[in-house]
Amino acid sequence: MDPIPTIRARTSDPAPAPAPASAPAPAATPRTRLVAAGAAVATVGAGLGLRAVAAGSVAKYGGDALYTVLVLALVILLAPRLTPLRAAGTALAISWAVEFLQLTPWPAELARHSPVARLVLGSTFNAPDLFWYAAGAAAGCLVHRALRPGRRGAGRVPLSRRG
Repeated sequence: MDPIPTIRARTSDPAPAPAPASAPAPAATPRTRLVAAGAAVATVGAGLGLRAVAAGSVAKYGGDALYTVLVLALVILLAPRLTPLRAAGTALAISWAVEFLQLTPWPAELARHSPVARLVLGSTFNAPDLFWYAAGAAAGCLVHRALRPGRRGAGRVPLSRRG
């Protein structure tokens, strides 16, 4: 039986150009963590202030969005090299996981024994909360992108040098 013929590229064909490398994430700096810690404190203050001046849906759903902003600040504090999108996605996943955990009896049971557990875990599942967590993650992602060190002109060629 004859072997299966193989097709070989001509040796004169140029090698494919390597894919352009994406800009590396900026190095984690103490400034990044300091800003994240400050954002966490400011977010807690904003949440407490919102509850003090607003009531009803504004306080509830604004608090939901701020909850995810707080989680985002804590994610950045722990993993400052994450891109804004990944950090926001992680914060959103954590917020949704906590909300879905409320479908079980555990958060309500813990909330009966600890006011802190009630603040962190909640007690009752509410589907609209999922939207407001996403809104908080999106807002936090935009702010993180705007404040991220080294973002200006990273990986871009100035117009005067394009050819």
